[in-house]
Amino acid sequence: MKWLFITLAVTFMVAPAMAGEDPYIAIVGNDAFAFKPFYFSPKHTQFLFDTEQLFGIPDVFGSQDPVNQYTRVGVSGGEQFRSQTLNNQAEVCDLTGTGVAPNFVDRGARNVVTRAGNAGFYEWWIRLPKKPSGEINVVIQCGVLKPNAFAAYGYGSIELCAAETGERVGFGTCARQQVDPGVSPVNNTALPRVTAVAYPGPFNTAFTPFHLTAFKNPSAYTLAFDAGTAAMSNNLSSQVLDGSANARVVLKACMDKTVVTKLPVTGQINALGEPETDLEYGDMIWVRVDVPRQNSIDIYCHQQSVRLAGVGETAW
Repeated sequence: MKWLFITLAVTFMVAPAMAGEDPYIAIVGNDAFAFKPFYFSPKHTQFLFDTEQLFGIPDVFGSQDPVNQYTRVGVSGGEQFRSQTLNNQAEVCDLTGTGVAPNFVDRGARNVVTRAGNAGFYEWWIRLPKKPSGEINVVIQCGVLKPNAFAAYGYGSIELCAAETGERVGFGTCARQQVDPGVSPVNNTALPRVTAVAYPGPFNTAFTPFHLTAFKNPSAYTLAFDAGTAAMSNNLSSQVLDGSANARVVLKACMDKTVVTKLPVTGQINALGEPETDLEYGDMIWVRVDVPRQNSIDIYCHQQSVRLAGVGETAW
């Protein structure tokens, strides 16, 4: 009998917690009502949840994101998509689309375009559906075309004139300028800049919002800490997502760009001197992409062009 009790005690000590850790994907709005057939594969849709009905996360909480003239989707206190100009463009990534402006017929959402030679911005306010237990992926996917390509070739333009941000556009129809050795093929001054900030939701303490820190990829995935304050500093492996010149990204036509952000830790100070806080399900992540005036191509983004993805603790 004594050995039975010892065996049971050891079993309970090494048994894993019953609360599971599983993948999640989050978008603007109810995650279960995404444009699933076009933007998400069946593998991904099983990780998109009706967060209000299933997890009890309210659609509206707080006042950190009031509706303004830039709001295209969403309500005050809820998840939103904002942009400088209107969401009245086609889904350029859909090869089966038909029609011309304003009568587009395709399988996606209406886009906002920032054309070559113009500045613009996009914002997404997205609630975490689960308490993150690992790094949070900010996944960006926009249509990226050579200048005025959609006007000329319509829904076929993505197969003729696909582009990437920072591209050096050449002379001729949908041509790319080649470079010689010693010259970067990417014009970094034309690249979009990313900002990401965490805000408290209904199930967390009222922490002060703070910027997320991204791991550079590839890198050594190491963090640098100040010897005196223990605050993080930007280094060869990490960068705070503050929309600065060092927070630029290359976006490719209709392909995912994943920015891996470090899991926030209560008490850790980021490179901007802001204290981090452990995140909970229902907390809000604000992502902003700023396109500079030096932009050389046409960028099409919409409310589902950014998603959060990771592994988190289930609500039960």
